[in-house]
Amino acid sequence: MKEFKGRVIAKGAFIGEAKVTHEGFNTLASFQKSALLNKKEVKVSDQNNKELYGENITNKILCLPMTIGSTTGGLVIQTVCSMHINPRAFLFSEPIDSLAASGIVLSKVWQNSDIICIDCLGKEFLDTVKQNDKIEIKDDGTVIILD
Repeated sequence: MKEFKGRVIAKGAFIGEAKVTHEGFNTLASFQKSALLNKKEVKVSDQNNKELYGENITNKILCLPMTIGSTTGGLVIQTVCSMHINPRAFLFSEPIDSLAASGIVLSKVWQNSDIICIDCLGKEFLDTVKQNDKIEIKDDGTVIILD
């Protein structure tokens, strides 16, 4: 068990399964196919993300350094939240970028989404968490890797 503390962007408590990428996460390339085809879950469609390509990330805890890609990144996050197929949490090792922040905050405020977001967890967090680890997230920004 290892504990980390980050900055709360969108508050919430949850226990779930980690999906981990050590590279920038392209929201448009990852979510677009599932959203356009009105799927019931998001399977990462970004072929450039070898760690997550083809993985179901709906209701999972997405552990990442940052998001990358198109300026539509925030809108894409908001779209999958409105469809209720979003990851349950975004856990950033680095400070959140403005595009991801806008999508998460708008989803929380406009769609009353249950999405959780914590940033500034540090490089050690991303070095420690492994694919499919069980993680507990607390309202105060505490993240505990249970496995």
